[in-house]
Amino acid sequence: MIPFVDLKAQYLSIKDEIDTAVIKALESTQFVLGSEVVALEEEFAHYCNADSGIAVNTGTSALHLALLAAGIGAGDEVITVPFTFVATVAAICYTGAKPVFVDIDPVSYTMDVTQIEAAITERTKAILPVHLYGQPADMEPILDIARRHGLVVIEDAAQAHRAEYKGQRVGSLGDIGCFSFYPGKNLGACGEGGMVVTSNPEYERKMRMLRDWGQERKYHHVFKGYNYRMDGIQGAILRVKLRHLDKWTEARRAHAARYDKPLANAGVKTPTAMPYSHHVYHVYAVRSQQRDTLQQKLQEKGIQTGIHYPIPVHLQPAYADLGYRAGAFPHSEAASKEVLSLPMYAELSADSQTQIINAVIAEYV
Repeated sequence: MIPFVDLKAQYLSIKDEIDTAVIKALESTQFVLGSEVVALEEEFAHYCNADSGIAVNTGTSALHLALLAAGIGAGDEVITVPFTFVATVAAICYTGAKPVFVDIDPVSYTMDVTQIEAAITERTKAILPVHLYGQPADMEPILDIARRHGLVVIEDAAQAHRAEYKGQRVGSLGDIGCFSFYPGKNLGACGEGGMVVTSNPEYERKMRMLRDWGQERKYHHVFKGYNYRMDGIQGAILRVKLRHLDKWTEARRAHAARYDKPLANAGVKTPTAMPYSHHVYHVYAVRSQQRDTLQQKLQEKGIQTGIHYPIPVHLQPAYADLGYRAGAFPHSEAASKEVLSLPMYAELSADSQTQIINAVIAEYV
């Protein structure tokens, strides 16, 4: 079996470093926040070219706090895309605001910037682009529109650690950037975790309080806050992994290039890295009109795959109350029926990739 993601291979490659960091964290007894988390915040913010990092328990919490810090609440609208993991939209709903969708660009799978201005109303307060699959959204026009309309830009960078847009790291492009450290991410914890980065000191202050019950100092609650704190052990683990992220990213990009050439004429559509993008390939998604058959055939040959994502959010039963119907966002809907994610992780061997490539080609010969 060739796994879709091999977390054991990653762990074994840095086992001594991880084990040492975990033992040190246990011995410190700083199990919630603490010095390891503080150090991670500083290191990751610097890595993203942002002034501050606020470590939290999940990427969803990162999005929620970012929206709250920006003053998003009941009656407001936030523009985003329906072709994303549901957390992007859930976080907007948590604030009482309404998600307003625009379709994706069919080549990049990120927000179609030409549709944004038509979606803006007097209730619009923010734009929330998603750097899907590790490819940055086209941020320059998004930021231009936001400036002209007085809107906040919050980046969903949950899949885009180390990605760049025109040479600048994602997370530092908008007003606030949000990351997930779910185990399968390019930078993943051994459990749950997330981070918000910003260079706005007022946003930073508010998010630090909100993640810790709204406390300005112990037992002095300025806001009605949340228990969104990061565990100390996860902070220690992520500090180790951050040191390897550049190497892992280049391995992913090399794997993507190895997939690209033979699959380009193999009956599937390969991903397109946009000219402005330093794509980090959290997911390597090909497209096929026979996606389900292809997935089944690969599974029969011992190759695990994934679908990111089979139902766009506007067609999920949980979000039927938003009032959208099938046909509203044709590019998102088409992608959801055709995308198939092939195995992608830094430790993926050349032999395994050859098996995967040959198996895909065999279905279209």
